[in-house]
Amino acid sequence: MKTGRNYKFWFCTGSQDLYGDECLQHVAEHSAIIVEALNKSGNLPFEVVLKPTLLTNEMIRRTFNEANADEDCAGVITWMHTFSPAKSWILGLQEFRKPLLHLHTQFNQEIPYDTIDMDFMNENQSAHGGREYGHIVSRMGIERKVIVGFWDDKAVQDKIASWMRTAVGVMESSHIRVMRIADNMRNVAVTEGDKVEAQIKFGWEVDAYPVNEIAEAVAQVSKGDIEALVEEYYDKYEILLEGRDPKEFREHVAVQAGIEIGFERFLEEKNYQAIVTHFGDLGALKQLPGLAIQRLMQKGYGFGAEGDWKTAAMVRLMKIMTANMPNAKGTSMLEDYTYNLVPGKEGILEAHMLEICPSIADGPISIKVQPLSMGDREDPARLVFTSKEGKGIATSLIDLGNRFRLIINEVNCKKVEKPMPKLPVATAFWTPEPNLQVGTEAWIYAGGAHHTAFSYDLTTEQMVDWANAMGIESVVIDKDTTIRNFRNELKWNSVYYR
Repeated sequence: MKTGRNYKFWFCTGSQDLYGDECLQHVAEHSAIIVEALNKSGNLPFEVVLKPTLLTNEMIRRTFNEANADEDCAGVITWMHTFSPAKSWILGLQEFRKPLLHLHTQFNQEIPYDTIDMDFMNENQSAHGGREYGHIVSRMGIERKVIVGFWDDKAVQDKIASWMRTAVGVMESSHIRVMRIADNMRNVAVTEGDKVEAQIKFGWEVDAYPVNEIAEAVAQVSKGDIEALVEEYYDKYEILLEGRDPKEFREHVAVQAGIEIGFERFLEEKNYQAIVTHFGDLGALKQLPGLAIQRLMQKGYGFGAEGDWKTAAMVRLMKIMTANMPNAKGTSMLEDYTYNLVPGKEGILEAHMLEICPSIADGPISIKVQPLSMGDREDPARLVFTSKEGKGIATSLIDLGNRFRLIINEVNCKKVEKPMPKLPVATAFWTPEPNLQVGTEAWIYAGGAHHTAFSYDLTTEQMVDWANAMGIESVVIDKDTTIRNFRNELKWNSVYYR
């Protein structure tokens, strides 16, 4: 998936000249060894770039401003090798505008019991210097991630890798542009929101286009291009005619192929990375975009139904954060549809009219053509499948009027007990943590939407870190959630974020 950037992360070591040139030489050598090991570990999704040891106010300030200006720099990793006087960092930190990681580590894993002396103590003061640095960052109220542990441990490197993906999400947030085709579904509250405040907070541009302007782009797609894509569909997916005439079925599928090509060309031309549609305003489009939207989501575009631009942007964001992740299981928009309330089998059936991303599919993916009661158009083609099993997170970004809140629910995805042969849509089935009753109560108390941006591959910690970097409220529903504590947290947050 294209982001347009070859992101890297700068590694900046803090020290000072109190202990002489030999000590500084060792500091530089140790930093180089750490950076080389991180890059060779295979555990990090992005390259780490070593910068000269930072000793003075002027060096720190210049380096941070160079990081600001470098479009490929997605953040800075700071490490205090020795004691670095914190006031030297103030101006640089004040002017720094990108994600910041405080890696609180030291070069040696173990105390060298037999040889340790005061020269070693003076040179290896991370426990000391990291606290001095941490104090000033906290006093200045600057958001950052703190990771503690030995730099060569895989667990520490995995935490760095996780933060890197969040940092890229922070950087790419300001590049997300959402195209709204028509408006929000009438009288629906949760898909509304303050688009100006969203651009201030997240950097998102949310623009509206008349539906027939994009319908014209669809109409201009050549028959040859459409037929070539239809052939790709027929090669890749199972075709479920279910009694329909094969020629008529293919014509319905061809409509979605034209929509996919036309939409993608329009999005690329206008530089948008997410899109919303609404079944109530389809203009000259022959079908509600279904298969077409599913394919666009799999290519990395964000999507929200019924004009839900917040979900569209969050799906795009989460797809960016999981781009090129090994063994990724998928990210999609989903919607809470109906419950299973049988004791011991509780869960929520997730689906939508058509538009679920096939990246979350498990097993065969089929094309069906079925009537749709809404939209007053011909029968749309759609991809039908069931989702993978495993743990994931469902997120909902809501506008409370005076602030945004990100709700994160950890969920357990399962297979439904029985097939659903008459349901012609893609589905997922999950039980929210800590259970259906508490998880759902907490979601409703928090004001969560019926649309979610869902991912198997991102963690609660990553999304909380993203929310912190954006300066917005986040609340988590997980195995430790109780309704009493959760409601108290909402009350405390209302005071903090007012």
